[in-house]
Amino acid sequence: MKLTPTLKSASLAALLATSAAFPVAAETPADTFVIARNTADAITLDPAETFEFTGGRIVANLYERLFQFEPDNLTKLVGGIAESYTFSEDGKKITVKLRPGQTFHSGNPLTSADVVYSLGRAIKLDKTPAFIIKQIGWTPENVDEAIVAIDDTTVEINILSDLSPALVLNLLSAGVANIVDMKEVQAHEVDGDMGYAWLKDHSAGSGPYKLKTWKANEVVMLEAFDDYRQGKPAMERVVIRHVAEPSAQRLLLEKGDVDAAMELTADQLKAISDNTDVSAESYPKGYLMYLATNMEHPVLSKPEVREALKYMVDYDGMVGSFLDGQYKIHQNFWPSGMWAAATDTPYSQNMEKAKALIADAGLEPGTKITIDTLNKSPFSEVAQSVQASLKELGIDSEIILSDGATLWPKYRARKHDLIVARWGPDYSDPHSNADAFAHNPDNALEAKLTGKLTWRNAWPAEGLTELTDQAAAESDPEVREEIYAKLQKMVQEDSAFTIMFQAIGTFGQRANVEGFVNGVTSDQAYYRTVTK
Repeated sequence: MKLTPTLKSASLAALLATSAAFPVAAETPADTFVIARNTADAITLDPAETFEFTGGRIVANLYERLFQFEPDNLTKLVGGIAESYTFSEDGKKITVKLRPGQTFHSGNPLTSADVVYSLGRAIKLDKTPAFIIKQIGWTPENVDEAIVAIDDTTVEINILSDLSPALVLNLLSAGVANIVDMKEVQAHEVDGDMGYAWLKDHSAGSGPYKLKTWKANEVVMLEAFDDYRQGKPAMERVVIRHVAEPSAQRLLLEKGDVDAAMELTADQLKAISDNTDVSAESYPKGYLMYLATNMEHPVLSKPEVREALKYMVDYDGMVGSFLDGQYKIHQNFWPSGMWAAATDTPYSQNMEKAKALIADAGLEPGTKITIDTLNKSPFSEVAQSVQASLKELGIDSEIILSDGATLWPKYRARKHDLIVARWGPDYSDPHSNADAFAHNPDNALEAKLTGKLTWRNAWPAEGLTELTDQAAAESDPEVREEIYAKLQKMVQEDSAFTIMFQAIGTFGQRANVEGFVNGVTSDQAYYRTVTK
């Protein structure tokens, strides 16, 4: 859709103001859902490239997939644009029937040709999230033969790798598998780029909302799609204001200038409990916060140093203070509350043990490293806690705070020393995180497996890579669960990662807001169910 902001009222114009002096408003428009959120991590809205939290939430409301989760049951995978599907006897082919009569925001009909084009486009562009569906065995060379339009509403999908059928359906529920409007995207193609430059800040989907405006680090505005297959959403517009500071988010919420504030601190959530005009909400969240060491670093790559990191982290201190109510201690790569998650937490702060390990590593006093993280709460506070603990171990560190547009490319280029980062599942199967934390088929720099945290940290994951492949191909659920338990223990004990916390989703909203559903994965944020 062309980005031409249309402000239908003076009150909406005020909502888009981004100056320090916030406009005074009794309430937001009745047909508009206004969110305050730190959107600094959003760098693209192209579903073939989006791999950040904010972008994932927005894209999920602009597009639809063959298979997805609905807000009334976030644990059951159902058809999205797909009406039905059947597997061949050997489990290597899926025949998908599309729901009839679906249209894109442009008015173009949604057909099997769009499915073929969209999945092929993601593979051929080969941006970071492409690794998710490349696991099905698709490559730029074979994808045109692997995904075939039989007729306008029938698609034949061939599985070219050794994966269990259930896992393939979960892979196709990931954001990178969103279906784009082929004709609209091709109309904006430049020099054969498959619309890549255009789709960074435009939309061409069939979801409940269409993109109206995106000004990076200022505002995103979505407009309801009248012909959405499940009916036009109640909210005519969704406005996401970039508000970096939680204190400013709280002020806007309590004044009635926004309907929801997504990043209030634990203290702020407690403080608003006495205000009957607002409420504190929580939801299950799959985000993990972890430390990662670049295994090319001469100090951090030492096994004694990596083990020392696990014992120096002040888990209880952080959860008992600035992370209270927002994170809990979790030390495995698959989030609790999901199938096959391990929940043991064997590490607690033990500085004497950490110091002994540092001594065994033979580190010289005054060793210096850098700590990269996001320039937002609570990552900066976690980095400061880590910095203080490192200082006790005789390691000096400099904290480098960056927005997502700077931090994530640096991380994907292996330019960090130590990083405080976060990760969330891309789909509801443990292979999602196992593939990131325990799988690295090619550790060479030129392999550019940027979607894998193992590769970003130059950790070859020897032995674990093969075990991850075994789990992905296993059709027996009990055997799969056993393998994932083993993998989680191996990563926990000896890897490039110190997994520290799992997020508890919390936010504040106005008392008149209902139906704002959020789920475990980053793309489970449903604006179409909101009413006021």
